[in-house]
Amino acid sequence: MNARGPIGPTRVPAGAPEQERKQSVHQDQQGDGGATTEDRRGPDRRKRRILISGGLGLTLLVGGAAAYQFGLFSDMGDPVDFGTSRTAASTTASAPARPGVSMPTGPRAAFVRTSRLPDGTQIAQTTLTGKKSGFTGDVWVWVPKEYDDPAYAESAFPVLISLPGGRGYPKNYWGTGPGLGLQQAVSDGAKAGRSLPFILVMPVINADTKHHFDGSDIPGQPKMGTWMADDVPDFTKANFRTFTSRDGWAFMGSSSGGFGALKHVLKYPDRFKAAIASGPDIVPDSPLWKGDTQAMDENNPEKLAARLIGAGGPDVYLNFQIGTRESGREKAEKFMREYGKGPVHTRLQVIQDGEHNGKSYVRGMREGSLEWISKVMSAPTPTPRPPQPSTPRSTRSSAPGSTPGPTLGSPGPASGSTRRSAPAPRPHPTSHPSRKPMPEADRDGSAEDAAGR
Repeated sequence: MNARGPIGPTRVPAGAPEQERKQSVHQDQQGDGGATTEDRRGPDRRKRRILISGGLGLTLLVGGAAAYQFGLFSDMGDPVDFGTSRTAASTTASAPARPGVSMPTGPRAAFVRTSRLPDGTQIAQTTLTGKKSGFTGDVWVWVPKEYDDPAYAESAFPVLISLPGGRGYPKNYWGTGPGLGLQQAVSDGAKAGRSLPFILVMPVINADTKHHFDGSDIPGQPKMGTWMADDVPDFTKANFRTFTSRDGWAFMGSSSGGFGALKHVLKYPDRFKAAIASGPDIVPDSPLWKGDTQAMDENNPEKLAARLIGAGGPDVYLNFQIGTRESGREKAEKFMREYGKGPVHTRLQVIQDGEHNGKSYVRGMREGSLEWISKVMSAPTPTPRPPQPSTPRSTRSSAPGSTPGPTLGSPGPASGSTRRSAPAPRPHPTSHPSRKPMPEADRDGSAEDAAGR
């Protein structure tokens, strides 16, 4: 029969001999319930237990770190619902939208989180089947912090459809690579009052990894032009608060995505107002056209610009970005010389030491391109707050010599505060007689275009 009792304090009858009591106390101090007066293995056992415990702790620490590194405990892939803090809108759901504002029309897309930025904003992805194009592809979306601010719950936000270069399928590196800094550039610009807080919508631009479709409806091929110019905007309107006019819609893109940005704004100037085209192709060059010059001309930015100039408008704003360490500047400047006139306003952002990649282009956007197009786009505006009821002078208690603060909902002091969530809305340049027209080009080198290619 085993002489050891269960692990734990050894209970000794009150009348037990003194020697038995001492042995019991010694057993309890060891914690293993066994006699140690003659057992020399006790210290070795303690050492082994310490080593085993330390080894288990280290394993858990290293394993836990690895699990976090590989996203085993992250919230990536969780459902995302944008605009859940629309406090004001929830209380006035039946009220009509503001003039010029389109509230989400639905149906709501099923978004899943793919990235979370340091400021708490997030990028989410969904799969869209275009009703008009019939094409199915993934779309990534990012909204600025202001979008979830209850003060802007009834406001529209400008949309910047962001197109990648490279394969452009099955991913869009502007959405899957937040390290390129596009989202942060918009956030920083909005906080500093140099950029509008754009919603970024980032779709795939090609139908497979083997071909370039020039962002166009090439005969006999998937309708990638309709996908980007119709289905993606319709999807955006279904899910977000957007402007009803073209003043709230713009494109940006790099390389072949820059071509798409140029082409869509020039082809549909009634829908889109501005573009940032970084290191872009200027003319369609996909072999899938198979020499169909008529179809190519319908998607050629040069032909489209000439047509728009001949029609006399509407005005569009094209911001080119070129790095000093890439080719293509001559083609961009040639386009600006020949077509940067009348309703086609152009500007060149030359990026010192910039290369043909996303990081360089984001730097150019920070250095001036975002600010330039923001000046011609509509800005979100907070909901005016009703003034507080006036307090009779006889009951107002103010310290001698103090000045009452501004009424709630009225502008604050003109000085002493530089922070604002979005620049004030700007009128259309052609409808405001006191506003000077936008310069047709900026070639003085003061405004000159990492790793999306």
